[in-house]
This record gives sequence, structure tokens and C-alpha cells, in this order.
Amino acid sequence: MEKVRISKLMSERGLCSRREADAYIERGWVKVDGRVVAELGAKAYPDQEITLERAAQARQTARVTILLNKPVGYVSGQAEKGYTPAVALVDARSRYAGDRLPRRFERSHLQGLAVAGRLDIDSQGLLVLTQDGRIARHLIGEDSDVDKEYLVRVQGRLSEGGLALLNHGLSLDGKALRPAQVQWQNADQLRFVLREGKKRQIRRMCELVGLRVVGLKRVRIGRVALGDLPAGQWRYLRDDERF
Repeated sequence: MEKVRISKLMSERGLCSRREADAYIERGWVKVDGRVVAELGAKAYPDQEITLERAAQARQTARVTILLNKPVGYVSGQAEKGYTPAVALVDARSRYAGDRLPRRFERSHLQGLAVAGRLDIDSQGLLVLTQDGRIARHLIGEDSDVDKEYLVRVQGRLSEGGLALLNHGLSLDGKALRPAQVQWQNADQLRFVLREGKKRQIRRMCELVGLRVVGLKRVRIGRVALGDLPAGQWRYLRDDERF
């Protein structure tokens, strides 16, 4: 059995992200089999016990995750081509009145927010912004199997066998897509459930079977639903909510 970097083991076990692990190791907040890890890059065997000091646990608890109903016209990440990033919508005034979490909004909650699952500028709906590397990895890590649900309004004529292909059989960028769940909601709207997120994936999938997307809304990520959160408003992820 070979030793592995402790930061990698911590990430794989869902304790924190690799970057967070390095920060905790630097502060002496990580123990392997009860002994403090003394240096960055240190390694351990995969079967050894890794624990965090209370200070690290407290820091993780203080990190926030924000659920935003992104409107069309905002980019998910950094500002580009003159468009406003979705995080600019997050302030005390746009907090959802129905958010009952007893947490006061602070400007520090905007620091280091990562987008965990992008939505393109022409799409709307549930966007997750988080300071917690564990949540980001869970939602968008290479081995993530969290499903995302979308309501997609389309125009055009679906090709023969097109619905079956949307469920399984299409490829993008030379790589086969994972099986999806796609069904008609009504005459011009499809429901998609995906477990991957290639760039403009749903729009490109629809084009391959003769359809054009004219409206796309993400309504759920894992077990967390958009619900009645109004467009342009946000709320905190509750302690009892899990993706």
C-alpha cells in the first residue's frame, strides 16, 4: 500500500477541498492517527485516521452556501463582455423574505464564493454559490453523481427516435453522454434530469434532434429545489438541507 498526500485523502473523504486541507495543515489543525501533521505535502496511508481540530470545524461551520434564482442576462462566474455576474445580485436587499435562517448577511459571505454548477447567460433558475469546498466538490467534482433537473421550452420538430436519443445515445465533443431522463411535460416543454454538465449541453442535445431551446430553467439540484424563490432573489442553504 502506497502513501498518498494527506490533502488528497481529505478531499476524497469529503473533509474539505485540497486547498482548504493545505490551509488547515499550515495552521496545525490536522491530525493523522492523533498526531499533528507538521508539513505541507505530507503523506499518509489510505487506511489511517485523519481528524480536524475544532478550530477547523468551526471555520467550516461559518462558511455559507447561497441559493440564487438567477435571471436571464447574468453570467454565472466572472463578469464578461460587459455582462453582470450573478453574485452582484446578492446583498441584504435582495434576500428572500421567506428565508427564516437566523443568520445576518455580512459582506464577508461574498468572499471566495464558488459557483457549483454554472448556468449560461440565456438560462435561469437555481444557482449554487458556496464558500464550502466540500459542497463544491460534491456538486461538480469529477465523480459527482448529483442530478440536476431542468424545464426546457422548445420549438421545432423532434426527429424520429429523438426522445429516445435524448435519454441515451447522443455524443458531444466526441464523447458519449451519460444516460439522462427526458420526457415531455406538455406540448412545447421537456423535463431534463442530468448527472453531468457540459457547456450548453441541453441546448446542443436538442439541436441534434431537431429542436431549438427558447427557454431553460433549472429547478432542482439533488434534493434541493428552487421552490418559490423569486427571480433575482437568494437565500441561505439551511442546516437541515443536503444536496
